[in-house]
Amino acid sequence: MARLILFNKPFQMLSQFTDTRGRRTLKEALPMDGVYPAGRLDWDSEGLLLLTDDGGLQARIASPRFHLPKTYLVQVEGAPGEDDLEPLRQGITLKDGPCRPARVRRIDEPRLWPRQPPVRTRLTVPDRWLELTIDEGRNRQVRRMTAAIGFPTLRLVRWRIGDWSLGGLAPGQWREETVHLPKAPARGGPSRRRSPPRQRRGKARRS
Repeated sequence: MARLILFNKPFQMLSQFTDTRGRRTLKEALPMDGVYPAGRLDWDSEGLLLLTDDGGLQARIASPRFHLPKTYLVQVEGAPGEDDLEPLRQGITLKDGPCRPARVRRIDEPRLWPRQPPVRTRLTVPDRWLELTIDEGRNRQVRRMTAAIGFPTLRLVRWRIGDWSLGGLAPGQWREETVHLPKAPARGGPSRRRSPPRQRRGKARRS
């Protein structure tokens, strides 16, 4: 069995427990030892971050070779149409090489918590929301992808990783689950059975 922490990482918090520059870290919200982030989420991004005490599970979540899908809610500057989004679906090429095809669709503005500080928008330029799913994990990949098609990202919220989603967690809150790991990894991704989640949640903190 492995511990798995689902955490809603607030805006402008590092995905690590220490920082020599005095920035906000996970230690502020997660009063526990022995768990480590499985992957990362940028300082200026929000949403689901997974942490575990099991190195094998950590690798299966974070390693690009398992192609675990990650779904983001993305606010972009401008109003992309279907033709604009098609390069993402085909697999756009960035400076560090071609991306795998993404799933992307336009959505209505989601009901999210207010970001602090708020997103700066321009009154003369529209903005739209996308739901975008990738199965890679390059540095700032989603932001670079939307910029490459001419629609810079204004706000980025990771909503889902594999079968785990952010539902019910406010910024700074977390819940814990126990994961029963298979004896050997299955092809195409990490197979797992989950027991019911423990009803433990941290309190949300406001910046």
